[in-house]
Amino acid sequence: MQNAFRLALLSAVLIFPHMNSMTGYGRAQIECLGRLVSLEISSVNRRNLEMTSSLPREWQGMDRVIGEQLRARFQRGKFHVQLQLRSLSGPESQWDAAVIQQRFKELKKIAGQDLVADASFWLRLATHTQDTQQDIDWEDAWNAISGTLSEALDALAGMRATEGQALTEDIQQRLALLEGWRTEISGLAQQSVINYREALMERLKKANLELHLDDERVLKEIALFADRCDVEEELTRLASHLMQFNQALESDESVGRKLDFMCQEINREVNTIGSKANNLEITRLVIECKNELERIREQVQNIE
Repeated sequence: MQNAFRLALLSAVLIFPHMNSMTGYGRAQIECLGRLVSLEISSVNRRNLEMTSSLPREWQGMDRVIGEQLRARFQRGKFHVQLQLRSLSGPESQWDAAVIQQRFKELKKIAGQDLVADASFWLRLATHTQDTQQDIDWEDAWNAISGTLSEALDALAGMRATEGQALTEDIQQRLALLEGWRTEISGLAQQSVINYREALMERLKKANLELHLDDERVLKEIALFADRCDVEEELTRLASHLMQFNQALESDESVGRKLDFMCQEINREVNTIGSKANNLEITRLVIECKNELERIREQVQNIE
């Protein structure tokens, strides 16, 4: 079983694709519609897929389209999309003085009194007027930035894959530790019965009781002890869980929830082994297993 586990572990590293992390970042930019458009997308772990965005007011119509693209490529994670615009020419070259004056008159009429306009007031009014004058042709806008969005998503996916590979390698090393301890526990459990039998015969000898190893009462006592501390079934299931866990790591699909469930199953078997342990060394190894499993569970929380 241990050799099969190591073979599967080696195959996963050399042949199979890796799962993805939910942590990543992608950025791309393009010059279009007289502006420099910068698009940044970041993601962190989340149970489902969520998206928040920071888009300029006149570009908020793109929010739904960007969300569709995200959902087409990812299944889990919290994504934040930020789109920034910077004019390629000075903003003052696009200001319409007549329109700005008209806006100022309208504001005075609404206020019902004279307004004191300093330089910062005129700058804000001019910038606002410029923004409201710009009508966005969404088809042209989407055609212009769709490639930039794909580029940013590719960068994000690449980082998530790289992080996922690092997580895979880390978890595989920890699985190898668990498998090694499982093998040690198996040997110790068998030795425990032998040790108990020898200790029982020693106690009988000290009590001057003439009983032999093949005596029915002695055999019954040894059988009862062996049954109480028998963990062979738990060890077999544990080996199966570890193998399945490693196989799941080979997938490039969303396996985070599956791995989290498998951690619970592994923990259940380890707890049962610990409750049956009649050996201090087995108890120590069970504690090591639980500590290492907790580290694996922490890593699994960031797997898509």
